[in-house]
Formats: sequence, C-alpha cells, structure tokens
Amino acid sequence: MSGKERAIHLEAAAGGGEWDLVQTPNSLRVMAWTIGGLVAVSLGALIFSPWQQSVPGTGRVSALTPPERQQSIDAPVEGRIVQWHVIEGTRVRKGDPVVEIADIDPNLPLRLRAERDAAMDRIRAIGARETQLEERILELEQSLQNELVAAEFRIQQASDRVRGAEQALDAAGARELVTRQNLSRHRALFPKGLVSQRQLELAQAEAETASADLRRARAAIDEARNFQKTAEAERARATNSGTALVRDARASRESARSELASARQALQPVEVRLNRQATQTVTAPAAGTIFRLMAQPGSAVIKAGDTIAAFVPESTSPVVELWVSGNDVPLLSRGRHVRLQFEGWPAVQFVGWPSVAVGTFGGRVLLVDASDDGKGQFRVLVGPDPTDQPWPSTAYLRQGARAKGWVLLETVSLGFELWRQFNGFPPSIGERPDDSQQPVKRKGAK
Repeated sequence: MSGKERAIHLEAAAGGGEWDLVQTPNSLRVMAWTIGGLVAVSLGALIFSPWQQSVPGTGRVSALTPPERQQSIDAPVEGRIVQWHVIEGTRVRKGDPVVEIADIDPNLPLRLRAERDAAMDRIRAIGARETQLEERILELEQSLQNELVAAEFRIQQASDRVRGAEQALDAAGARELVTRQNLSRHRALFPKGLVSQRQLELAQAEAETASADLRRARAAIDEARNFQKTAEAERARATNSGTALVRDARASRESARSELASARQALQPVEVRLNRQATQTVTAPAAGTIFRLMAQPGSAVIKAGDTIAAFVPESTSPVVELWVSGNDVPLLSRGRHVRLQFEGWPAVQFVGWPSVAVGTFGGRVLLVDASDDGKGQFRVLVGPDPTDQPWPSTAYLRQGARAKGWVLLETVSLGFELWRQFNGFPPSIGERPDDSQQPVKRKGAK
C-alpha cells in the first residue's frame, strides 16, 4: 500500500470514530419515546376528561330580606344631638337607646302641650254641646209626639160632639114636626069648639119652643163642626211647629259635629309634632351592630329625616349578590348549583373540577333579576345549598364581604370546552333546573 492510500485510510478511520461519538445512546432514545408517549396519552386523556362549565360572577354578602340588610337610622325630629349612647361597632338589641336629640327651641314642648290642651278643651266643649243637642232633639221629638196625641184626642172629642149635635138636631127636628102638627090640629078644632083657647095657646107655645130647640140644635152642630176643624188645624200647626224645631235642632247638631271634626283635625298636627318631640330618644330598630355615626354631639344641627347612623342588623338568612354579565344571563335559572369563594377565607379553586376545590362553599340560585343595573350587569341571589357544608358563621361572613361565584352549568369534555373557547361558542345550556322564576319565600312563610 502506498503512502497516499495509507493516509486516506487513516483519515477515514478517524472520521468514523467522531460519528460514533455524536450518535444518541439507545437508552436516551427509549426514554424520549416513553416520555413522548406518556405526554400524548396524557393529552388524549385530558381531552376526553370531564369539564364542568360555569358562569363566573363577583359580588358581596348580603341578606335575603330587606329588613336584615344594612340600613340607616334617621332623625325623627329637627334639633341637635345631645348624647350618643353607642359608638361605632357597638352591638345593640332592639329598643336599646342610640342617641338623644334636643329641639333647638327648649320651650317648644311646653307651647305644644298648651296648644294641645286648648284644642282638647275646645273638643270637649263642642262634644258637650253636641250631647245637649242630641238630648234636645229627643225632647222635641217626644214633645211633638205628645202634642200629636193630644191633638188626636181633641179631634176625637170634636167628632163625638158632632155626632151628639147631629142626634140632638134629629130629636129637635122630630119634636118640632110633632108640635107643628099638633098646632095645626088645635087650630082646626078650635072653631068647632072642640078645644079651648087655653089648649090652643099651649099648643102654639109648644110649637114655638120646639122651633127654638131646633134652631139651637142647628147652632150646636155648627159649633161642633167648627170645633172639629179647629182641632184638626191645631194638629197641623203642632206638627209643623214641632217638625221645624226638630229640624233646627238637627241642623245645630250637624253644625256641632262639623266643628268637632274641624277641631279634631286641627289637633292632629299638634299631636304629631308633640309625639315627634316625645321621640327625641332614638332607639335601635332591631338587634345588630352600629356601623357608622354620621354626626357629632353638641354642635351638629340636624333636620328631620337626616341620616345620623348606619346600622347592620343581625342576619338569619345570608345570601350572596353576584353580578353576572348580560351575555350569560340566559344560561342561568333558579335552582342552579353555585360554588362560592369568600374573601378572607383560604381556598383553592378549580373551575372545571369543583369536586377537588378546597375552601369553597356550595349555593343555589334563588333569584335572577329581570332587569340589569343600567350597565349590562344582572344581579343573581345565591343562598346556601342545604345538601352542602354550611357557610361560615356571621363572625367571619359579614355583610359587605366580597365573594366570587361560579354558577355551574353542564359537564362536557375538556376537548369540547377548548374547541368551544377557541371558536367563541356559548356554553351548553342543557336542561334547566327550573325555568319559572318563583318568588323567594321568607323563612317560616307558607
């Protein structure tokens, strides 16, 4: 072998050793393929693993009923604050004194009491006059009844006199007829000498007496009839006069009632002002905690209706007010499960796997507002889930504490969720637990 061929052979041998040095060892190659296979299998498993869809929202802790939510204590009267019985953070019971308010005019209560006493005296006087008028009306009605009864008796008496006079007239007429016939017979027999002059004169006298009695009977019946008319006229006069008196008395009674109503109406503003002055000690409306004091004692002058303190009642039915975007509201309904994370409470949240979350609490949707807040956000009330662990006590879960919530929707695969997110599709709605918005009932309501 020539020298040149030997050099080429040595150069080839040297190059083959370097190639062997840069080759990947078989063990590392097997490990890489193993890791790649595990990654592929893991990705495949993740793609087909279940994923819980949810709608996020943020809000705060509140109370279900408005009387249990934070409220203000207002001044019932105008005046200035004299003394506070509480400080910020004081726990009070219902009826405990909170603040004392004094009127700017110290003599105003005395003047109001004097005005009230005068109005009460006027009401009593008008009431007594009304009572007297009631009694007078009863007396006039009884007097009218008595006069009518007496008038009926007089009319009945006049009727009896008319009947008596008519009977006397009939008797006088019959007697006059008999005496006149007897006189005619005596006058016919006297020329024949069958009766004497004396008998003729007696017959003539009897005829004249009977004629006089007949005239008296006629006068008597006219008098009886006139008496009857007079009695009837007296009855009409008594009726008209008594009725007029009763009407006048009733008109006076109605006038007294009107004055009494006016006096009572005039008393009401005085009573209201006096009652407001009597409520110068403001008490706690319910058991709870004084949150803020809005005025200073002594120099602070307040008006009626001004807020002087903020008050947080003790809540027996806490809820969370979540604010959700309007894009997600069609997916929500009453009865949906919710996972909540409270501010200040340690928690580890897995959105897609709520079962492995730590420090979160379960809830259920109680109400979804029918209208937004003017900015496209809708309020969702979430209450405790009775099938889940109870919420923290009020010592930790106070009103106003911020909270995060995830309203749980349907369970899908992670691959579908990623595909949905990449394409911007909405979550799956599925079957809604309760499409009807039933009113939320208070505890104990039937």
